[in-house]
Amino acid sequence: MEAVMGVDDSEQDGTTRAGEERRTRVGRPAVLVAGASIAGPALAHWLHRRGAEVTVVERAPELRPGGQAVDARGVAKEVIRRMGLDATVRAACTDTAGAHTVDVHGQVLETFRADDEGGDGFIADIEILRGDLSQLLHDDTRDRVEYVFGDRIAELSQDADGVDVVFAGGNRRRFDLVVGADGLHSPLRAMVFGPHERFLRHLGHVLAFYSVPNAFGLDRWLLEYQDPESGRSALLRPIQDATRAMTMFYFAASDFDVDHRDVAAQKRLLRERMAGLGWLVPDILAHLDDTPDFYLDQVAQVVMDRWSSGRVGLLGDAAFSSSPMSGQGTGLALVGAYVLAGELAAAGWDPDAGFARYEARMRSFVEANQEIGRLNARSRDLPGPDAEPLPDFAGEWFSELVGRAIDGIELPDYAGVPDSAAPAGSRIASSAKQ
Repeated sequence: MEAVMGVDDSEQDGTTRAGEERRTRVGRPAVLVAGASIAGPALAHWLHRRGAEVTVVERAPELRPGGQAVDARGVAKEVIRRMGLDATVRAACTDTAGAHTVDVHGQVLETFRADDEGGDGFIADIEILRGDLSQLLHDDTRDRVEYVFGDRIAELSQDADGVDVVFAGGNRRRFDLVVGADGLHSPLRAMVFGPHERFLRHLGHVLAFYSVPNAFGLDRWLLEYQDPESGRSALLRPIQDATRAMTMFYFAASDFDVDHRDVAAQKRLLRERMAGLGWLVPDILAHLDDTPDFYLDQVAQVVMDRWSSGRVGLLGDAAFSSSPMSGQGTGLALVGAYVLAGELAAAGWDPDAGFARYEARMRSFVEANQEIGRLNARSRDLPGPDAEPLPDFAGEWFSELVGRAIDGIELPDYAGVPDSAAPAGSRIASSAKQ
């Protein structure tokens, strides 16, 4: 476990008084964020800029590398610009030129380019591996934010003035606010809001991905094969390291009962479900036992009536997963982090007012993206006698829905709200001085 910084002896011995005194001395609200993937460090960036003292706790011993490629479209690109990270993020992008859908023999059926729809199409012009973006956000905040790796929240209790937290490592501390940015299977959500079954909505598909040696001649173009009979699909994509590639599999599953932490069982399931699928699949599966970054889970959404309870709130997939089928999970996390920090600061760190305004601003944006995710999942379902007909995706209604999913939220400048690190000359910097 990485050492906890700035904790005095009275906090170590189990009292919370020192945490209260420390917060008062500094004159800044103390906020604990659970999760150090993307939503957590992004929120830490904005909370610090708005004047909070931030601690991020991550149960993994270190940042997880690799992972699937994630995208930023529309308003999420503006958030990255306001963070001052546009050039840094673009330098770390996968540099994917576009995508080809292919048949079982590798013949191209359809082509999508990264500059389609102004860079907001099927392949976004900002496309980066999840692990690379996580590392970038951590590097951006690590000198101003306290990170605690290899630990987790074990117990939590709140009152009108704060939240007492007991960590699994034995430390006890008190915070003004706690935010769960700890993913689809959020332990904090289960602790405060109830069991996962109340909020997870399985969309009938399973996704798996992992990196493989680039023995397939990939050069800036993503390849996807979908079997028309079974609906199963396999995908290969280039990454910045030209010696390796990322593969992804989709398959239908009406139920899903494999523990998301049981990697051996997940690999058995993937082999079983991909058996007999042609194209390059046998060669891709040959690398399954050697990959360092295997992941498999159900394609699911998180649907909640509220994203906060008292002084505890949720962000990103923990609050409103739209599923990988939406292509917008990262965008929701980045935009949500900006809005949550801004609304809390604008409300003077009052949790009732700040969380309420955050939910009011984000709700329709989230719902549009979740609808995109559900529709894309349905489009992969195999037709059957009882299946609902697919909607007309060429209709104007769908274009309007996509527009709301990409740009359907206003980003306030939060005039009058402190901003300690706004890029010089930006609108947000100017508004902070008003």
